[in-house]
Amino acid sequence: MLTIIHNILIKTGIGEKSAENVSYIVLAIIIFILCLISVCIARVITNSIIIRYIKNNKINWDDALIESGMIKRLFHIIPIAIVKAFVSDFGRYSFLADKAIDVYLTFFVLLIIDSALNAIDIIYSKREISKIRPIKGLLQVIKIASFIIGGVVIIADLLDKSPVVMLSGIGAMTAVFSLIFKDSILGLVAGIQLSANDMVRIGDWIEMPKYSADGDVIEISLNTVKVQNFDKTITTIPAYALISDSFKNWRGMENWGGRRIKRAVNIDVNSISFCSDDFLEKLKSNNLLKDYIETRQSEIDEYNKKMGLDPVGAINARRLTNIGVFREYITRYLKNHPGVSGEMIQMVRQLSPGENGLPIEIYVFANDTQWTKYENIQSDIFDHILSVVGLFGLRVYQNPTGRDFSTRTDANSDYFGGKNEK
Repeated sequence: MLTIIHNILIKTGIGEKSAENVSYIVLAIIIFILCLISVCIARVITNSIIIRYIKNNKINWDDALIESGMIKRLFHIIPIAIVKAFVSDFGRYSFLADKAIDVYLTFFVLLIIDSALNAIDIIYSKREISKIRPIKGLLQVIKIASFIIGGVVIIADLLDKSPVVMLSGIGAMTAVFSLIFKDSILGLVAGIQLSANDMVRIGDWIEMPKYSADGDVIEISLNTVKVQNFDKTITTIPAYALISDSFKNWRGMENWGGRRIKRAVNIDVNSISFCSDDFLEKLKSNNLLKDYIETRQSEIDEYNKKMGLDPVGAINARRLTNIGVFREYITRYLKNHPGVSGEMIQMVRQLSPGENGLPIEIYVFANDTQWTKYENIQSDIFDHILSVVGLFGLRVYQNPTGRDFSTRTDANSDYFGGKNEK
């Protein structure tokens, strides 16, 4: 081919030396045009036949070959084959052309390995086990190792040295690589620990306030863990931070099927008192309390009679209190609530009284872990509790506001003003 081009240029009147140099340029242009045309033809054939067939067949895994870009990267083999066929025509430049082909071929192999690993990751991510045992970090390590080895092979080829000799020199560069790939090494170790100890999976809801992360894990890679927060922002956390720092994983709650409700209502201590007989008769109209009041009152009367105590006058006589009856009512109300799990612990307890009154804490589990439904269940419970607390002669403690002070001041002004008028 080079000889034909050279002879044609000579016939046009170009000098011998100029014809030789121009012939190389013309040959390179012809090879470039052939490569371009062949790649375009291959792309048309691939898009119209191969890709269409892959998308329409019933096999699922081969779609990953398109998504990873492997099929399109296979086109690079065509220019390599064409240039290889014309290497001998480059004469004294054939050595450089051969080196260029070797470098390009090595780069092509690296691209195919990268696409193959991406395809494996895509296929694997569609399986349920990928949420428990993600392999993206491992595949990234293989990619890094492949590109390092590929780079060494390319340098060795350009320097006309044996790749084995070049690879043996990597041992002396271990400290440099350790510094450059520090995050990758830490991420690899962290990824192994996270996977081995099953600490976090894709889809887990985790909280890590240090990194403002509160949402679902959407990706676990070699260096980072991506968390999609509930406001749809993305937080990227270093993988090793999940090992060195603490975080909360809500997976146990979701697997258990119940989410804890732990909230207290503060009762004004001044509203706590003994229950009178008339008050107890009024409370008996409630079907949740009737049997309790009758049973407890019978036990109390029997005890006072046995001890010779007057339930009205004796200080140490046993009597029902409005706060005790209120706690029992809440306990029974929660047992009958459709949104509260009956298989998990249910408790209504008093906490230590303080400057904000006496806290009555509700400790139960909602039977639905979905956030919106959980909040609705919790709100429904406390809507009812706050509405009925007054029926037991109790008051919810609340710090005085500016309106309270204003009302108090206006009342005092009216009182003193009226007195002065008299």
